[in-house]
Amino acid sequence: MMSIPASVYIICKNEELHIERALRSLQRFAEVIVLDSGSSDETLKIARKYTDQIHHRDWTGYAAQKAHGLSLCSNDWVLNIDADEELSEQLADEIAAFIQADQADALNTPVKDVFLGKAPASGVRINRKVRFYRKSKTHFPEKLVHESVIVDGIVENSKNAILHYGESSIKVKVDKNNLYSSLRAEEKAAKGKKPSVLKLVVVFPLALFKSYILRRSCLNGWRGLVNSMVNAFYAFLKEAKLFEAHHLTRKDGLDD
Repeated sequence: MMSIPASVYIICKNEELHIERALRSLQRFAEVIVLDSGSSDETLKIARKYTDQIHHRDWTGYAAQKAHGLSLCSNDWVLNIDADEELSEQLADEIAAFIQADQADALNTPVKDVFLGKAPASGVRINRKVRFYRKSKTHFPEKLVHESVIVDGIVENSKNAILHYGESSIKVKVDKNNLYSSLRAEEKAAKGKKPSVLKLVVVFPLALFKSYILRRSCLNGWRGLVNSMVNAFYAFLKEAKLFEAHHLTRKDGLDD
């Protein structure tokens, strides 16, 4: 089987539970780079079984880490996946054909969340992310969280997916959402965005309706309901923490 002429980079820290699955799915790629920010578990020991391209960089934020990982890639075609994800064999084949065709600059790929041990049912709307692209056509904007690459070129949708195993328990998902909501609120406050009482009131039910009905998480049974409720609470937390940030920065505070 021919090597895929592309680089892959993974940013990570303490991912011993997942990273071997990710690296095993990348063995067809010409270059695999692991950018670690201080793992104290078996992450690096596992990574060394699959690549000698292991680098360290102290954590400075998601976008900054990924931008540095991108800069380490020697090929113009680049794939980025997280340590708790897995590339399907079908997507690897699609990427190889995409490079050969050379008619676009990036692939917008479905990322299927394996929530509580089960992939989403057929019919559930899946989020897409640009994960494969030409290095020369992309850059990362400065963001604290939910970073996404900006492509100056043609983007096509891929047919096949990346599997995400990071939401292995409700606790893990809630912990992540607590962290991410703090970062998003911090980002909004830094941009001068003001909190809204109306949004604070309506954001939870609207986010629940969007996730459970419009994105059809209802097809995932009880897992879909739990996932949608947690997603809605994440949306609420972002607004509540924006109120908190605004309150702390005002001299006279908000009215109770």
